[in-house]
Amino acid sequence: MRHLRVLCAIADTGSLHKAARQLGLAQPSLSTQLRRIERALGAQLFVRTRTGCRPTPLGLAVLSRARPLVAEFAAIVTETRAAAARAAGGFRLRIGATASRAIPGWLRLLRARGPGSRPTLQMNVSANALLAMVAAGRLDMAFVHEVEGSPLRIPPGLSLRVLVEREPQFVTLAADHPAASQPEVGLADLAGDRWMVDSTVDGEWDGLSRVLRAAGLNPEMLHGDYLTAYSLAATGEVVTISQPTAHPRPDLAIRPLKGDPIGVRLLLAARTEEELDEAYPELEEAYWTVAREAPAYREWLRRADPCGARAGRATRTRWATAAGTADTLTCIGPGRCPAPGR
Repeated sequence: MRHLRVLCAIADTGSLHKAARQLGLAQPSLSTQLRRIERALGAQLFVRTRTGCRPTPLGLAVLSRARPLVAEFAAIVTETRAAAARAAGGFRLRIGATASRAIPGWLRLLRARGPGSRPTLQMNVSANALLAMVAAGRLDMAFVHEVEGSPLRIPPGLSLRVLVEREPQFVTLAADHPAASQPEVGLADLAGDRWMVDSTVDGEWDGLSRVLRAAGLNPEMLHGDYLTAYSLAATGEVVTISQPTAHPRPDLAIRPLKGDPIGVRLLLAARTEEELDEAYPELEEAYWTVAREAPAYREWLRRADPCGARAGRATRTRWATAAGTADTLTCIGPGRCPAPGR
């Protein structure tokens, strides 16, 4: 079964490097496993090129048999472990997530249900890796973000619920940056700045690059994690993208970008609708709590939501995805008007 998972991961990611990261292996180890599998079957299953890996005709045939087996085995393992844990009174909700300020509050609300609710957390910069872990039964659910223009690879069979259809991404810059005096910052105001982006976050580098090109800008872009990016932004060395829920610091300013050119969709994914029902309400409450606590985002929401502070009710509507259908929230009543463009 491990070998079948290796084949599926390489096919899904199109790259030995990405597949290794998804599986938590070193790339040389994965390459060795692939060669061993191909020797056992007596045929080449993937063609290696400079741009990645693609299945051979025989590889496609093997994958068509492997995928159902991997999915069924994952379901058996997940259901058996969950049943055993519940019987022993020790069930833990296994949550995966990309970075979000809503996570501490979400976990706190889940634990507040009582001693029987003990969520665990696994963080990962790769939303695609987390979704694959849910599909494989290694996580119960994942809270992830999808960068606009860079669709995530949604494994077949997952249920999705949309927390925010389009969350605007803000810019973080030094508090004494000339543009920091403005309530909103235009990309042209940052034409002379270097940007730092974490290229390991799925879609982040490509998404920002597209937006900058569309604005006619070609600034220097540096690779770096966001902790480093914030430290360098504080000294004026770079500017960087930030989530709108981020809190300002004395040495940093967080501002909306004019026209909201960069957006992400916030999703909760699980294998069943029942599992989503178990954790979604607490996630929604935690998210809007931190949204109201962030000064720049609170002001953005006030301008984008003429109905007032988000205190109304929400109803669910259906929308289509590559994986089937998912739920999203539509505003009804005070404080639940959709932002422009949503």
